[in-house]
Amino acid sequence: MKAIDWKTICPDEGKHIEKRAFTLVELLVVIAIIGVLVGLLLPAVQSARESARRMSCGSKLRQFGLSLLNYESAKRAFPPTDVRTGTTAGWSLHARLLPFMEEATISDRLDFTKTPFTGPFSGQTPAADFVAVFATPLQVLLCPSDPAPTVQKSNGYSYGGNNYMVSIGSATADGSGKAYWDFSKPTDGIVYENSKVKPSQITDGLSKTVIASEAVRSIGGDTTFPIGSPPPFPYQYTLNGSTYFNAGPPLTLKTNTSTPTTAEIDAKVTNWATDSAVTGWRGASSAAMRGRGLAWAATTQGNTLTNGFLPPNSRIPDYVTHWSGFFGPKSFHPGGANVLFGDGRVVVLSETTDTTLHRSLHSINGGEAVAND
Repeated sequence: MKAIDWKTICPDEGKHIEKRAFTLVELLVVIAIIGVLVGLLLPAVQSARESARRMSCGSKLRQFGLSLLNYESAKRAFPPTDVRTGTTAGWSLHARLLPFMEEATISDRLDFTKTPFTGPFSGQTPAADFVAVFATPLQVLLCPSDPAPTVQKSNGYSYGGNNYMVSIGSATADGSGKAYWDFSKPTDGIVYENSKVKPSQITDGLSKTVIASEAVRSIGGDTTFPIGSPPPFPYQYTLNGSTYFNAGPPLTLKTNTSTPTTAEIDAKVTNWATDSAVTGWRGASSAAMRGRGLAWAATTQGNTLTNGFLPPNSRIPDYVTHWSGFFGPKSFHPGGANVLFGDGRVVVLSETTDTTLHRSLHSINGGEAVAND
């Protein structure tokens, strides 16, 4: 048998075969290209995620709106917020809406014949029977874009948070002594203390009246920030503007104990950034519960109520005055915030919305002419 000549079959055997590979420069170029592509793609991914969160937030606000409308259908009026007993908060209207949010399990643990909170306004605590239930976070009341913890503490007690606030109205003054930011009396909104507003009273039209909106929940405790250096927008604190106002009711100016006009309020609120008297900020764990959205159970303005004095995502912070204040829709959504109209429609209202128009939208009976768009 003839031997196989491997050199004939594999003439290159034993010779060095040159191997091809990426050079360091080529690898760096590829990595740089990948980095540029990721840099271009990441904002799009983040934008898509925020878009999904905003849609979810709007859907939850719409569901909240349906609970308001279902309550009205069953009770023939929109829910009230409780009259304060002395300086202690009563039940929030959110607590009364729970059965209409498919939260009957939580609702069954409440007893509206009992007082929900005890202690002075500057240091409220939940009644012993409701400590556990008040600490329960309700996902239907939480906007997924808001990074604040869903459960926070005040005076050592835990509370489930809330992003969706019901409007007490425009918070303006009508020029004849009525101040619509004082919700101890009838306002131009769908709710005030012990109110029972009916749809027939919304003469501006349900489709042209904002009845609720989202807010940014507060974090941390009370603190101060130097003039010109506020917390980052959209301000996870409320600005303490109580310096210029008597506690009330009625809520009046300290300078002359008169009911302030809209112009006087604007003068105080719009000058917040240079006002040395209002450098204090209220956080979620404020002993007076004057942050924003700490507790869905509390009737205090900061926790469950709002008004339309400030336009959406205003660079003016939510401005607290004792137990009331001057607010507007606020969110982590770029360009605007979700608002709920009386017909159940949810709209992302632009932050460029005119201030006067915005206040008119929150008035239920001002007779203002507001375009459908």
